[in-house]
Amino acid sequence: MPNDTGRRLRMLRESRGLSQRALAKRAGVSNATISLLERGAMEPSLGLFKRILEGIPYSVADFFTEEVDEGPQIFFSKNELTEISSGPVSCRQVGRQLRGLPLQILHETYAAGADTGRAHFKHAAWEGGIVIKGQIEVTVGDQVQTLGPGDAYFFDSQIPHRFRNAGEVECELISACSPPSF
Repeated sequence: MPNDTGRRLRMLRESRGLSQRALAKRAGVSNATISLLERGAMEPSLGLFKRILEGIPYSVADFFTEEVDEGPQIFFSKNELTEISSGPVSCRQVGRQLRGLPLQILHETYAAGADTGRAHFKHAAWEGGIVIKGQIEVTVGDQVQTLGPGDAYFFDSQIPHRFRNAGEVECELISACSPPSF
């Protein structure tokens, strides 16, 4: 995640009038975890970071994007995608501001062995994607499937789910979520 994540998290938490202890309780994590994140002494998994932001509540996408004052952008070069998660699991979003829009599109890459964290995601949306290269293990409820290039998934995101690259090469996929809840 970008270097200023801790500083931005502290500013957001304080703007909502939350203490570190209150946010930790809402997110189901220790107070020390919030402190470490805000000081930049800990790099959270995407799943952990999403859970912490849900305690505010705030979406990961909104956390990493800025307000756009100009008219809507229609076309995006690969360098204009908004990075909302970096590291072993990278998520780059088409567009910057999603508040009020019905769809979120992501370009995702998973390093060999990377996953979205031990905690399964669960949110009110529908989600789908297509694997471009590599392999991704997708767990939805009690169903587990390993998908390769050209394979796809589509499910109700209220069912607990997670993604894991069990392969030895990077996995790349394009996904969409409606409404945006990530």
